[in-house]
Amino acid sequence: MPDRLYFRDEFFTIVECDDCGLGFMNPRPTITEISKYYPAEYFRNAATKSNARYMQRRFSREAGFLKAMASRAGAKRLLDVGCADGAFPRFMAARGWDVEGVEISEVAQGITDFRVHAGEFQNIPVNDPSYDAVTAWAVLEHVHDPMAYFRKVSTVLKQDGLFVFLVPNFASLASRHLFCEDIPRHIYFFTRETVCQYLEKNGLRLETEDNGRGVYKLAPNNWLGYMLRTRLLGREYRYEDVPLTSKEFRRVHELPAGLRTALRYATYSPVSVIDRMLWPVIETAQMLAKRYGVSTYVARKI
Repeated sequence: MPDRLYFRDEFFTIVECDDCGLGFMNPRPTITEISKYYPAEYFRNAATKSNARYMQRRFSREAGFLKAMASRAGAKRLLDVGCADGAFPRFMAARGWDVEGVEISEVAQGITDFRVHAGEFQNIPVNDPSYDAVTAWAVLEHVHDPMAYFRKVSTVLKQDGLFVFLVPNFASLASRHLFCEDIPRHIYFFTRETVCQYLEKNGLRLETEDNGRGVYKLAPNNWLGYMLRTRLLGREYRYEDVPLTSKEFRRVHELPAGLRTALRYATYSPVSVIDRMLWPVIETAQMLAKRYGVSTYVARKI
């Protein structure tokens, strides 16, 4: 599939390891090459009231995964890997945590209210158990050496500390079959089994998995078209079969948002409209089967 955000003429291939089940882009852009696919606008959030409300709801859900630490006496230290502009660490600092961040992009350069380690996580100058919790929200799928990140977590996390991280679910329909991943920014693709392997190799024990849309979403966009083509017609579902999203349709045809454009889109792809209407039912079924597009894992250092 191509880079649907910026370079639609550049295609990338995802493969799966026959031994461990890890998915990965092959070949992978080098660290120098990958910067091309992260323009400045990629890191910008819309400065709207609705987005601010969404971020607060998201941070509250993320903080909920750390509630097991609430009973611990004394100050608790949090390291947020991929802290971006520092919004989540600030949210936790307001709730009594001592916070630090790690960020490779320039978006964190203006942070002055807490310490931010610039660069790759495995290279930060901390090499002893220093933190009660380490978080990584939608980070590990972006990095070139995820094992190095797990290894570093084990190094900097205190005994009995928590590692909380969210990754796309490679066992899901959205990730594996529907071309919903953010390629080529997503480099590696994890299942529950591969996550457990990474944890066990680094002295970490999986405690809980939340397979749902509470923090981020990876909805099964075009599941209906996929089912009709593969189950009814018995054909392979290829990227060429994926219809434009409504946003892409407006951009290609230079149309404004509105009812008239929505009707034109429904005429262009009526299956997409029905597909979207049935998302709540399909997403619920996927979450019950632990096959939704993203999972949040809570692991403890043993």
